[in-house]
Amino acid sequence: MNLPRHLWTLVAIYTAASLAHFSHNAEYIAFYPNMPAWLTREQVYLVWLAIAAVGAVGVALVRLGWRAAGAACLAAYGALGLDGLAHYSLALCSEHTWAMNITIWSEAVSGLVLALCAAAFAGREVMAGRTARTMRIAS
Repeated sequence: MNLPRHLWTLVAIYTAASLAHFSHNAEYIAFYPNMPAWLTREQVYLVWLAIAAVGAVGVALVRLGWRAAGAACLAAYGALGLDGLAHYSLALCSEHTWAMNITIWSEAVSGLVLALCAAAFAGREVMAGRTARTMRIAS
C-alpha cells in the first residue's frame, strides 16, 4: 500500500466529496448564486479533472515508491478542496441551498483533513530519510 490505510481512506473520501460538489455545481450551475455567466457545465467538469489529476499524480508517485513526494502531492490535492469556499465570496451561505452548502463544506473539510494528514506524513517521511542518511554517514 505504501501509505497508511487512513490516508487512502481520506483520499477516497475527499475524491468523492470533490466529485459530488463539482457534479452538483456543473448540473445546477444556473442556480448557484452570482456564478460568472461565461462559466459552463463542461468547464466545471474540466476543472475537476485537472484537480483530480493532481491526486492521480500523487497516487502514482506513491506507487512508484516516492512516498514523501506522493504524500506532498496528495496534500496539495486536498488543499485544492478549499477553493470551493470561494463560492462564499460570490454570495453568502444563506443565499446557497442546503445541497450547495453541504457539497461545498464536505469538499472543503475533507480536503483540509487530507491536506493536513498527508503533509504530516510527508514531513515524517522526509525526517526519517534524513535520520537514516545521518546514521549511515555516522557509521
